[in-house]
Amino acid sequence: MKEDVLEQVVDDYLQSKGYFTRHNVKFRPSKRHRDYETKADCVASDIDVVGVNPRLRGSDRVWAVSCKSWQGGFRVGYQLTGLKENKIHSGRESLQGFRELMVPKWSAAFRDEVSRLTGSRKFTYVTAVTWLSGDRSDWENNPRFRKALRGNPLRLITLGEMVAEMLPVITSTPASSELGRTLQLLRRAGVIQPGNFSERKA
Repeated sequence: MKEDVLEQVVDDYLQSKGYFTRHNVKFRPSKRHRDYETKADCVASDIDVVGVNPRLRGSDRVWAVSCKSWQGGFRVGYQLTGLKENKIHSGRESLQGFRELMVPKWSAAFRDEVSRLTGSRKFTYVTAVTWLSGDRSDWENNPRFRKALRGNPLRLITLGEMVAEMLPVITSTPASSELGRTLQLLRRAGVIQPGNFSERKA
């Protein structure tokens, strides 16, 4: 089981939809980039999960997922304001958590790594969160983010939405992950069912 539970949910969710996955894919700006700074850019960031579905085409074929396992959830307006003003959250600048969306050299590095790994410049950038408050379209349609991703789409998806989609297709065949097996047991025990599962609402 992956150290991050949300990352494991993403992994199981994507595999249930026919994606092959890789985790913790490192990337950092090229030393040839005009804005490269040795001290600031020497430590790599990582893409939490990259999924490729060979049966799909276009941006849906590749998902590049950033997991934000914040128990306080993801507040769209709060995050957008924090990024715009580069506020300090939990002791660090807001930009540090979304450099690929906000800093051109990191955006280029992100796109290049997705292309190197998957062979595609088309992909969907996904932010996976524990729960969500606010209007997700403000995040998904943000012009600055879309420019950073060269027009590729963005999505916000919650843990609850992923589990709700997975439950109807869970079978009795032993799942490949500890989390998958846990969901199987919980469904078998009647603790959670597709018809009565619901996630937290803001």
